[in-house]
Amino acid sequence: MTYQNFSLAQLQAIDGAHHLHPFTDHKDLRAAGARMITYAKGPFIYDSEGNEILDGMAGLWCVNIGYGRDELAEAAYAQMKELPYYNSFFRCSTPTPVLLSQKLAEISPPNLNQVFYGSSGSEANDTALRLVRHYWALEGKPQKNRVISRQSAYHGSTIAGTSLGGMNAMHGQLYGAVPNIAHVMMPYAYELQHAGESDHDFGLRAAKAVEDEILRAGADNVAAFIGEPVQGAGGVKIPPASYWPEIQRICRKYDVLLMLDEVITGYGRTGEWFAAQSMGIEPDTMTTAKALTSGYQPLSALFVSDRVASTIVEKGGEFFHGYTYSGHPVACAVALKNLEIIEREGMIERVRDETGPYFAAALKERIAGHDLVGEVRSFGFLGAIEIVKDKATKERFAPAGSAATLVRDHAIANGMMLRATGDTMILSPPLIWTKEIIDMACERIVKALDAAKEDLAKAG
Repeated sequence: MTYQNFSLAQLQAIDGAHHLHPFTDHKDLRAAGARMITYAKGPFIYDSEGNEILDGMAGLWCVNIGYGRDELAEAAYAQMKELPYYNSFFRCSTPTPVLLSQKLAEISPPNLNQVFYGSSGSEANDTALRLVRHYWALEGKPQKNRVISRQSAYHGSTIAGTSLGGMNAMHGQLYGAVPNIAHVMMPYAYELQHAGESDHDFGLRAAKAVEDEILRAGADNVAAFIGEPVQGAGGVKIPPASYWPEIQRICRKYDVLLMLDEVITGYGRTGEWFAAQSMGIEPDTMTTAKALTSGYQPLSALFVSDRVASTIVEKGGEFFHGYTYSGHPVACAVALKNLEIIEREGMIERVRDETGPYFAAALKERIAGHDLVGEVRSFGFLGAIEIVKDKATKERFAPAGSAATLVRDHAIANGMMLRATGDTMILSPPLIWTKEIIDMACERIVKALDAAKEDLAKAG
């Protein structure tokens, strides 16, 4: 029996009776009923009522090659027939994670040549935390275990991922975080830049917050700094060009490892395979997931630098960590085909040279001037729209986040899937978007902004 045998009301009733959703107020959801997405093709998703919606979020930052790619389904099917599963424990391996590891080493920054697999970005960041602390213990410095992160960072929703992240609401429900993790200011110029302060100087000031925390804790106690190249779920916060070079200088000065979270930015979104390459960052660990398979299969890959890997290998002893599905052969087969498609179709170069610049210009020319918009910003195929009550003063609507949620709801009603994070609308388009699709997206966003403006005016 398939879902076509059920009405929307029946599916919503079953969903409410048995299905707990992530990041959801279930009382509200069950009162309204879930939207059922039943089909997708190219850049569009379709709900059970036949409504076509342009997916401005690439699923959840992940469907880089778009929906409906038969090649990925065929790769999964062929691998399932040959070897549907075997684990990577007991000194065993399977061919697809071996070949994928080789491919990932080819496209990553040159110092990253080892890969550890999981099923999600959260798992990858858990692994990175454990690996970094284990590294320092093997180096004879077990006290060097403190990790510095940033406010509003998102590094997953497991206990370790939530602890590494800087989301206050998530911390409030954690009821006991992983110890020895500190959070410093984020490079969010729109709200934190001083009047008259240049972008360059703001980037240095935001980086100095990391150095100040290292000095406060003592460099001998700090294992690593973790950061997203662009803070994604926190509102697509793009640091000034001065920020990451200064962060890297600080980490090297105090012998602090640099943990880069590329779960959102990896696999072409910034116009290179990785934002590390776009921004000139040389990380010691790099977590990835999402677009590794374009979301067609759950898979994450933690890249480990030669420095860290050599200590783990040469100083020996068992690393008591792993997952049942580490290096799952089907997921890795899909990842290999996904990377092949991205490369074959020149998606990364197109984002870098053509559609990325067009996307940036379109946001500035068609969205930035709207009365509800305080700022637009983008990097590659990442975008943000700040929703404000007053453009000059940056005053927000009350309660916080309400206006952005209203814009989001009108966007979906107008056939455009956007996400609201606080008072910021965020976009993460599939890499297959063309200039024509970008034009369509802007038209639908403007309609949503106009409708929200009218509603807010009526509400006073």
